[in-house]
Amino acid sequence: MQKIINYVRTLPRIYWIYTAILLLAEIATFVLRPDLPGLYTQSLQFAPFVLALGFCIFFAIKKGFVRALYTYSLLSFFFLALDYNTASYNGAGHAGLIQIATTFLPVGLFWIALFVRWNFRRIKERDSRKAILLALLSWGLYALAFPPLPLGPLALLLLVPWFIVLNKFGRAQAMFATFWSAILYNTINYYWIYNVMNVETAPSGLILFGLFLLIAYFSAYNVLAGFVYTLVKDISIKGHRVLLWIFPVFYAGIEMTRTRGDFSFPWSHLGYAFGNHLTLLQALPWIGIFGYTALVIASNQVVALGFDTIQKSDCRNRTMLLRKIAPRIAIPFSIIAVLFIQGSAVLSQPEATPFFNAEHEGNPNIALVQPSIQQGAKWSKERFEGIVNKTLGMVQDSVKPGADLIVLAETAIPDHIRRQPGVIRRLHNVSNKKNASILTGALDYKRNDPGSIRRFDIYNAAFLFTPDDIRFPQRYIKKHLVPFSERIPFDDIFPILNYVDLGEGDFVPGKETPVYGKFQWTPYICYDAIFGDLVREAIRAGSRLMVNITNDGWFGKSTAPYQHMNLIRYRAIENGMPVARLANSGVSLFIDQYGHYDMNTEIFVDAVIQRKVPLKTRDTLYSHIGDSVETALLWFFLVYLLFSLALYKVQTQRQKKQILL
Repeated sequence: MQKIINYVRTLPRIYWIYTAILLLAEIATFVLRPDLPGLYTQSLQFAPFVLALGFCIFFAIKKGFVRALYTYSLLSFFFLALDYNTASYNGAGHAGLIQIATTFLPVGLFWIALFVRWNFRRIKERDSRKAILLALLSWGLYALAFPPLPLGPLALLLLVPWFIVLNKFGRAQAMFATFWSAILYNTINYYWIYNVMNVETAPSGLILFGLFLLIAYFSAYNVLAGFVYTLVKDISIKGHRVLLWIFPVFYAGIEMTRTRGDFSFPWSHLGYAFGNHLTLLQALPWIGIFGYTALVIASNQVVALGFDTIQKSDCRNRTMLLRKIAPRIAIPFSIIAVLFIQGSAVLSQPEATPFFNAEHEGNPNIALVQPSIQQGAKWSKERFEGIVNKTLGMVQDSVKPGADLIVLAETAIPDHIRRQPGVIRRLHNVSNKKNASILTGALDYKRNDPGSIRRFDIYNAAFLFTPDDIRFPQRYIKKHLVPFSERIPFDDIFPILNYVDLGEGDFVPGKETPVYGKFQWTPYICYDAIFGDLVREAIRAGSRLMVNITNDGWFGKSTAPYQHMNLIRYRAIENGMPVARLANSGVSLFIDQYGHYDMNTEIFVDAVIQRKVPLKTRDTLYSHIGDSVETALLWFFLVYLLFSLALYKVQTQRQKKQILL
C-alpha cells in the first residue's frame, strides 16, 4: 500500500489535470446519452477520445504515454459499463458503438504495436531463429498427423523438437517460437473455414479476420502450455520435479477447457491423431481422448528430456548416458506396442468382428440419404422446391423396402419447417408410403412475448416423422451452437449482444437429449456428437444408437469432413455407441461400437446407403466415469496453474535472497 501511495505522490500535476478533464468529458457524454435501447451511435462520444489524443501526444514526448493511455481506457471502460448497467430496456442493455470502439481500439492497437516490436527483437536473435525453426518443424508436422493425413503414430515423437525448445532456450525465445508454430499448426488444422466466405452472408473480409482471430485464440492455448512448462521445469519439491512429470495431465486439462462454455470448440485434441489406426484406438473405453493426449505429451516430453540430458553431459560419458536414456527413447515405441497388443486382443474377440450380429431381428434398418446440395445454392428461395424434390425423390427411388428409419441431412429442408405445411404433408406421406420413420433437419422458431429482445427464438432442429401419425413431428434442437456462426457467445449473459449482426444464425440452443422409438436411438446435429458428455447423457437415458446429421458442405473439398468423421468415431469407441452418420455432402457412413466403418461415401456425390445397424451391447468404463474424469481435469488444470505460479514466485524470491547474501 505504501508503494502505491508513494507512486501516486510522484505523479505530475499535468497528469491530474488530464484525468480531471477526461472525467468531466466522460460524465458529460454519460449524462447526455440518448434514450434508446441496445446499441446506438452518438458523435458526442468522440469527445473524450479527442481530448485524450491531444494529451497522449504531449505525454508521448514527456514519457508518460502509457500511463495516459491506460487512464483513458480505464475511465472509458468504467463509463461504458455504467451506461450498459443503468439503462436497461427489457433486459436489452444500452451502449454506444462509438464508445465501444474508442475504448478498446486504442489500447488494442497499442498492444499490437508492442507485440510487433517484441517480435522484431526476437527475430534478430540467433537463438530465437533456431527455436522457431524447431518449433515450426514440430507443430507443422503434427498438423499432418490428423486423419485423413498420414503421420498419426508419429505423434508420439513429433513434438520432441518443441520440448527441446522449451528445455534449451530462454522463456522469451520459447514463447516466440511456440506462438508462431501454433499459428502454423492451427492454420493447417482450420484453413478450411475460409470456404465459409463462399456461402456466408457476412462480408468476406470480416470472415477472414474472424478466422485469423480464431487461429490466434487457439494458438494462445499452446502458448499457455509452453509458458507453464517453462515455469515448472526447474521447480523442485523436496528434490523432485513433481510438477514436471505430471505436466501431461495439465496439458489434457488445457484441452478439456476447450470443451466447455460458449467458446467450446473441441476439434483438434492431440489424441485425435491416431484415428487412421483402429487397433490403436481400443484403449479409448478405458482412458478416453484425454488419456491419449496425456500419452502423446508424456512420450514427447520424456524423449526430449533424454536429449537434454545428453547435451548437458560430459562428452567422455556419452556412451554411458546413451545407455541410461535408451529406456526414454524407447517410450514411444513401447506405447505403440502396448496399444497395438491391447487393441489386437480386443478386436480378436468374436463380438468385435465388424458389425457383429447386425442381421439380428431387433436391429434397425437405416437408410442415409446424401443429396450433396451445394451450400451456395441451398438457401436460395428459387431453388427450394428443387432441393426438396431432389431429396425426397432420392428417398422414393433409392431407399429399399424394409427401412425402419430414413435419415435426411441437417437443414435438408432449408427453411423454417412451420412455414412449409406442404412439405410437412409430403414428409408424412413419404413416411406412410415407406412405412418408415423419417428424421430430417430443418429450422424452427417460437414467437416471443411483445417487448422481448428477440421477436423470435430460432432453432437449428431435427424433426421425426413416424408412419400413421399426422401430428406435428417430434423435435430435437441442437444443443452446442458453433461460436460466431450460429450464435454470438454470451448473448444470454449480455443481452445487448442480440443487437450485433455478424451474419450469424442467431440460434437458441436446445436443452434436451431425447431417446426415440423402439430402437432407443438419439439424434445429434452437427458437432453435438463430438461432445462426450452429451453422448454419455443419452446412454444414461437408455440410448443404444447415435444418429448424427450434419452439413459439412460449408467447408468444400477439404480435410474438414474427414476430421469431423474421425471425432465421431472416437465417441463411438469411447462409449461403445454405434453411429449412423449422414452428411449432406459426405462423409456419410455407419460405425459400429468398436469403431469399424462401413459404406463410407465420397464427398460431394449423390448417394443413398442402407443397412441394418447393430445396437449398443458394449458397456465401457469411460461411459461411466467420463464426466467425473473431465470435471477433475478442469479442476486439476486450475489448481496446477495457480500452484505453479505460486511456487515459481517463491523460488524466484529465494534465489534473489541468495544472490543478495
